[in-house]
Amino acid sequence: MASVLGMLEERETTARVRVEGLREEVARLAGVLEAAEIELDRRAIAREELVEALAASAAETTAVTGVEAERETAPAPAPVPGSIVPPWREGLPVTVLAPDYQRILDVLEERQPAGQGPLKAKEITVELGLQTTPAKVEGVRSKARRLAERGWLVQETSGMFSVGRRPVPGPDAVPSA
Repeated sequence: MASVLGMLEERETTARVRVEGLREEVARLAGVLEAAEIELDRRAIAREELVEALAASAAETTAVTGVEAERETAPAPAPVPGSIVPPWREGLPVTVLAPDYQRILDVLEERQPAGQGPLKAKEITVELGLQTTPAKVEGVRSKARRLAERGWLVQETSGMFSVGRRPVPGPDAVPSA
């Protein structure tokens, strides 16, 4: 009987060592993932800042002419996939958003008049008619999060998204006390 108990203890010890090794690996990978996400955010911010700086520079150096004034009254060109999500502000139409972002807003706006509550990213994915693979759900979650960060949506603490517009302070805004 003692040899069977000894074998079981040995197997338990082996399993415990394996679990600890896997926990260490998960912790290491979490650190690597966090560093990669920070790098991605930094690169996206750098790209957005460059686009804004170039736009501001072009606006300062270009004199407004009659042709340009006509262009200002003409509708803005349709956004293309991968374009930047501008911060929401009063009077900014939804049409400034890329089609994927507009579709997410449409799904959530359709629920509001019906009195239905917020949606999880997976539910939005289903409503969009996409497969609920992890990659598709994460893509929708990323876009919805970006819309929430820029004031187009509201992200609940539970990770659910709902319609709600709010101005978002710019990078040079002074925080209020």
